[in-house]
Amino acid sequence: MEHVQTRRLGPFMVSAVGLGAMPFSMGDRVSPDREQAIATVHAALDAGVTYIDTADIYAPSWDTMGHNEEVVAEALSSRSDTSEVIVGTKGGITRGPGESWGRDGSPDYLRRAVEASLRALRREVIDLYQWHRPDRSRVYGQVIETFKALQDEGKIRAIGISNANIEEIDVAIEVLGEGGLASVQNEFSPRFRSSRSELEHCGRHGVAFLPWSPLGGTGGGSKEVGQAYPVFQEIGEQHGVSPQQVVIAWELSLGDHVIPIPGASRPASITDSAKAVHLRLTDDELTRIEGQFR
Repeated sequence: MEHVQTRRLGPFMVSAVGLGAMPFSMGDRVSPDREQAIATVHAALDAGVTYIDTADIYAPSWDTMGHNEEVVAEALSSRSDTSEVIVGTKGGITRGPGESWGRDGSPDYLRRAVEASLRALRREVIDLYQWHRPDRSRVYGQVIETFKALQDEGKIRAIGISNANIEEIDVAIEVLGEGGLASVQNEFSPRFRSSRSELEHCGRHGVAFLPWSPLGGTGGGSKEVGQAYPVFQEIGEQHGVSPQQVVIAWELSLGDHVIPIPGASRPASITDSAKAVHLRLTDDELTRIEGQFR
């Protein structure tokens, strides 16, 4: 395993770039390639990645929930030393017959979801458990109290929230206390920058910010990013690296609390993304990047 730059994620120190595991179970493929998914996790570990992000709903169908967690667990079980690897999962979104999607923030549902994730991940305690999306029928702070109770019971080590606004972040901090909220995972990329204020708010409170779909969710990697935002392509050519490395390096420059989690379904993709920790962009390059968004 390569040793790379680390950043704080609650009580953990993890690689500055993580791995988003969703493509192993959802996407264009009708039948995800399990062997390739496992090879991708192994490539991530070899590249120094020590944070893997999954969720219970990442699955090919409604009746295979937990699929992604199971793949991650299988991949990790076949490596000798994974003691430094932190796995974060998420719960609170439901899937039912006919692919009916919903949200459930009730204590009973979340407790059952945590137990199911523990089984799928083959663990006695979950490193990081994140509320996937708010259930607007519930009082936000009361749901956070459920997570706190699960933490006190030893089911989860750290608590995170996802797809949250500033008000919800503040509620979570109030319930858990300063330092109690480990992370916020929101969509953030060159294409989707509306979470910039949440990113900055997290920095002021010492909360890790995990951009999901940090390349824009195009599924096309470097090619799509370079075509949509030529500045990333140009800077990449000047450094001899891919546009996706430039994107991730830019996101890393936004604060020491930012930990991008690019999704990958191929070993080569996560190997390339992980190299972004070695890319240092100049002030002029960062100005050019920000300028293209104006």
